Amino acid sequence: MAKPASDRPLRPATLLVRGGQMRSNIDETSESLYLTSGFVYDNALQAEQTFTGAAQHFQYSRFGNPTVQMLEARLAALEGAEACRATATGMAAVSSAMLSHLKAGDRVVASRALFGSCHWIVSTLLPRYGIQTEFVDGGDLAQWEAAFKRPCQMVLIETPSNPMLELVDLKAVCELAHAAGAVVVVDNVFATPLLQKPMKFGADVVVYSATKHFDGQGRVLGGAVLGSKKWVEEILQPFIRNTGPAISPFNAWVILKGLETLHLRVPAMCRSAAAIAQMLEERAEIGRVCYPYLASHPQYALAKQQMSGGGTLVSFELKGGKEAAFRFLDALRVVDISNNLGDSKSLITHPATTTHSKVSAEERARLGISEGAVRLSVGLEDVEDLVEDIAAALDVVAGNPAPKKKPLARMVVEESVAPAPKKPAARTKAKPARAEPAPAKPAKPAPRKAAPRAKAAEPAAAEAPEPDLFAAPAPRRKRG
Repeated sequence: MAKPASDRPLRPATLLVRGGQMRSNIDETSESLYLTSGFVYDNALQAEQTFTGAAQHFQYSRFGNPTVQMLEARLAALEGAEACRATATGMAAVSSAMLSHLKAGDRVVASRALFGSCHWIVSTLLPRYGIQTEFVDGGDLAQWEAAFKRPCQMVLIETPSNPMLELVDLKAVCELAHAAGAVVVVDNVFATPLLQKPMKFGADVVVYSATKHFDGQGRVLGGAVLGSKKWVEEILQPFIRNTGPAISPFNAWVILKGLETLHLRVPAMCRSAAAIAQMLEERAEIGRVCYPYLASHPQYALAKQQMSGGGTLVSFELKGGKEAAFRFLDALRVVDISNNLGDSKSLITHPATTTHSKVSAEERARLGISEGAVRLSVGLEDVEDLVEDIAAALDVVAGNPAPKKKPLARMVVEESVAPAPKKPAARTKAKPARAEPAPAKPAKPAPRKAAPRAKAAEPAAAEAPEPDLFAAPAPRRKRG
């Protein structure tokens, strides 16, 4: 039986574990996975009333699903939003939030520093449908003021930005945007709701890639759009229902379980990121370090005002351009090269040739994405191992020999598949008819029970199964 809801406001850690939970009549402990495409009705009248809205009943998992609904309720509670809709990916969240609201003749203003695919939506996709778009430098309030002198229907902001961690003054821009009649959409994926709540500063809609910190272990894709109940139900939901960017119930369930440890993972990753950022500032191979909670960040004061932590990402620029950046990435032995982020494993990428490779070189230059810039997503490894790995790779850039240690992933596989020591034929494939006398006592005939002993040895051979690629090799057994 479900407990009555608490009459006290719950803290984020509790909401991440218990928010939105619905138990079936079986009273399961863990959230249930409703892996179903559709639902049945008691009778034809219930089906009709469900489709007319007179009865509340799940219809089809593209429209809604109990597991997905639990995820949406948990995220809404954490964000402090009235409603949420989960989507198949983060980009499905961004595109759904924008396309559901906009029409031909509308105008969008966006901060210039956006993820590559978000930049493409604003610069390329929306104009195809007769929607005017304009980019501004997110940190320049004068450019925002100039852009809002004309009517505007929507604003898209990413803060901190991908990849160079630029900030936008949310309170100031939201006030300007609302005066111009715009709905403000904020991509909050880098900060997470634990470090920044855009709605507190005036944002109308918040979007996430749940693939990142929410899952946190690189397993599934997902996204989320949060806003007022009226906007979600009247504007967003019809679009999602009829265009189909629905999340899989399985992915929603995995993300639900990932959220349970978000409050443990993000602070730990932030602490490590801050330590790495400070170390990088001291290295001669680095031209600049971008981390919001470094005093050297040009928007450090703003970061302290609207964020409760510096985040899990550090971006920095190596002197020597692309060649130095590639040498650095290739010399890393713990950190993996990957364009994902928010994972328990530390990941690094070269934005100019990956996440922002489709953005023009001129636009990348305006965004500060140089050929030497890299973006590091800090994971949950021991921070000292990460610092040592990064320092050793920087030594390679400086001209020192590369570390002799093999890449960790390869080392584990190569060492664990070493062939097991060969055993005598009599122990691995004994045949009673061919049993030989023991070599140490040639005068004695082979005992009658030699065959049973050989059979007893067969389980010993079975104790050496196919090698486990991710376990250390078994110790040698002594012969005796």
